[in-house]
Amino acid sequence: MTVFLNGQFVPEADAKVSVFDRSFLYGDGLFETVRISNGKPFRLMPHLQRLEQGAAFLGIKLPYPAVALRAYVAELVALNTIQEALLRITLSRGIGVRGYSPKGADNSVLVMSLHPFGTPISGSPAMDCAGSEAFAPSWRAHTASIRLPAGDALAQFKTCNKLMQVVARAEAEAAGADEALLLSTDGSVVEATSGNIFWVQAGRVCTPPLAAGILRGITRGVVLEICQQLQVPVQEAHIRLEELLTADAVFLSLSSFGVVELADIDGHKLAGAPVLAAISKAYHALVREECA
Repeated sequence: MTVFLNGQFVPEADAKVSVFDRSFLYGDGLFETVRISNGKPFRLMPHLQRLEQGAAFLGIKLPYPAVALRAYVAELVALNTIQEALLRITLSRGIGVRGYSPKGADNSVLVMSLHPFGTPISGSPAMDCAGSEAFAPSWRAHTASIRLPAGDALAQFKTCNKLMQVVARAEAEAAGADEALLLSTDGSVVEATSGNIFWVQAGRVCTPPLAAGILRGITRGVVLEICQQLQVPVQEAHIRLEELLTADAVFLSLSSFGVVELADIDGHKLAGAPVLAAISKAYHALVREECA
């Protein structure tokens, strides 16, 4: 596999970053995961805009503007002759002085890599590489014991420090689940380790507000667009776990799989709702249309 590393396209074995890089030492960086379908990125510009905003928030120099990155992505996909993949973009502050201070870390590092898409995640079914709307992954979820800080300003970006998510996912897998649900310190359900959460109640699609301290997910935005097109009422709301278990359906939005139903939370079975199939179908149709 060919990898993009600071303006160069190099073989994977030669794509090396220093052991003194701050992303390695402290998780001092950002990343984005973008779906590649039919050899084209889906909603790449919103991902790059979030990367730019996160870099500005953290004070990390983004070495290339979005328009240049878009061209580099196209070249990377062409060099790897891959049609269905996940693109990982990683931005690190680079090397600086020893310690937490970012002083002297003025040469940021940007890496882009492709990962073939279609491999099952945590026991879930393999993805239909054509992105068929018939594919409807259904996962089991486990509520993690670890809690996210309520209203965390960093949560809106994909920072490289994801230890809470790592611990939560390990706990879920140990419990035989596919994914972990994360609660905040105020007791509200906020998201999953790899995606935003939605629930269906009385025909209305609900999701936590951004102010709750959740990722401003790109696919979350797509789902909200689809709901508007389908004329499905949407509401941003806080919810506690015991209330979530009374919902008609619960699902996640994530860049890799799109829309994923949660059929089981902590052993509690959820019935599902017809609107979920309509949203999933519309999502896959949109991916095909924009990546045609």
